Amino acid sequence: MKFNQKITLFFLLLFLAGVPVRAQRIIPQPASMTTGNGSYTLPATVAISGAADLDNEVRDLSTYLNRQFGRRSNRVKTKPAIRLVKNPALKNLGKEGYRLNIGKEGVKIEGPTAAGIFYGLQSFKQLLKREDGKLSAPFVTISDQPRFSWRSYMLDESRYFQGKEVVKKVLDEMAMLKLNIFHWHLTDDPGWRIEIDQYPELTRVGSKRDSTVTGSGANRRVGKAHGGFYTKAEIRDILAYAAARHIQVIPEIEMPGHSSAAIASYPWLGVTKKPIRVPTRFGVFADVYDVTDPRVTDFLHNVLNEVIDLFPSDIIHIGGDEVRFEQWEQSDAVAAYKKKHNLASSADLQIFFTNKMSDYLAGKGKRMMGWNEILGSKVHDYSDTKPVTGKLASNTIVHFWKGELDMVTDAVSKGYDVVNSYHLFTYLDYSYQSIPLKKSYDFDPVPAGLDPRYTSKILGSGCQMWGEGTPDSVAIYRQTFPRIAAYAEVNWTPVAKKDFEAFSKQLNFFRERWKARGINPGM
Repeated sequence: MKFNQKITLFFLLLFLAGVPVRAQRIIPQPASMTTGNGSYTLPATVAISGAADLDNEVRDLSTYLNRQFGRRSNRVKTKPAIRLVKNPALKNLGKEGYRLNIGKEGVKIEGPTAAGIFYGLQSFKQLLKREDGKLSAPFVTISDQPRFSWRSYMLDESRYFQGKEVVKKVLDEMAMLKLNIFHWHLTDDPGWRIEIDQYPELTRVGSKRDSTVTGSGANRRVGKAHGGFYTKAEIRDILAYAAARHIQVIPEIEMPGHSSAAIASYPWLGVTKKPIRVPTRFGVFADVYDVTDPRVTDFLHNVLNEVIDLFPSDIIHIGGDEVRFEQWEQSDAVAAYKKKHNLASSADLQIFFTNKMSDYLAGKGKRMMGWNEILGSKVHDYSDTKPVTGKLASNTIVHFWKGELDMVTDAVSKGYDVVNSYHLFTYLDYSYQSIPLKKSYDFDPVPAGLDPRYTSKILGSGCQMWGEGTPDSVAIYRQTFPRIAAYAEVNWTPVAKKDFEAFSKQLNFFRERWKARGINPGM
């Protein structure tokens, strides 16, 4: 009997010897991750090494260790506990890839760029555990890179201005989740939120509305007056904050529709040339830019010049969605313009206008992006029903949000790069009943059945926090978290490595983090 027990114990120990100490999970889950037996305990004062061009990354880690664990650190050249190494030989991992190794000798994080090393640090942070007064991380080897280059979060501040502290808190969480693009929706019908020196009325008038009316009938509510905008100094501060987290900020300046705030500021921008007020309701409005008026073209060029001077991004988003054509259709001047330029429909006029904006931006070294209506897509009941004969500029990034998924396939087959933000899966203003966490997690930016020749044309996906129902940061955080973590994994992790159950367990790490930062998730 004792002999049998010994045999059983022997095989049990033999089995356990080959089992990692504990399964490890990171959000987003790495492409390759192997966990060993044992862990590395960090010293009381953590020695960190990194070249001068990694100052930002050393600072990020030092700040985290101090704030999260009260652990001091110093910069050294020899015998570091943590080594940050820029290694060009890892270029096969891409610009954002990294390799992380934790063993008996300490921690080594390397990548071909500072961005890759930064993302390695975010993974390392999730591995740190404090137990019995000791701070340690498990032995692990990670080789990682993102599935997609475009991993964005959009914040709409036209409906409700939030302010830079809210933006910075969102940027912090984006960085931890390896999201790399902050899409900033700064202009729309209910408010203009960016200072433009040449046109001061845009913020003096366009950034304010008398009230905010929501609901209808017995549910109609009239809220308080609302206003606010970002000065250029504030935007520069936010841009620097984002850059330190390897986040590119892409501004969206809506045109030719969703332009009521601008037209309220300068009525000559509109088709009717009549004064209007900044709308107090949310929706899609008839007032649009008079794209046939040279003064309007000059205005938009001048606005874009100031935006380009401010934002280092090589991409400018021009919106282009939900343009109502009634005023164009009713204008003799617009009719004459369409005839002069052989434009068969108002949708063709929009394409013609959009291409001129694309040419202008290209001349400034920028690339244009817009919602998929700029293709002439008929995705609304008020869309122009006439056939479109024009062709959108080939270097445009198409931001798909609405319509049949065949539109994505059609766009990439014609050579366009596409960001797939299909609203039924990625709109954060939708309820958790409409888009539960599992549905967010299961979204694939690559449409099923897409010809493999075109998969590289899918740049990735974005999650969109539209602001109609989020008047304050509490509401924004409720709608954003935890779904933002699911979208992070959608855009980073290879499909074969995704595991919703394991992802859900690792969310506990983030739930504790969010709670400590005053963020209350929606579920």
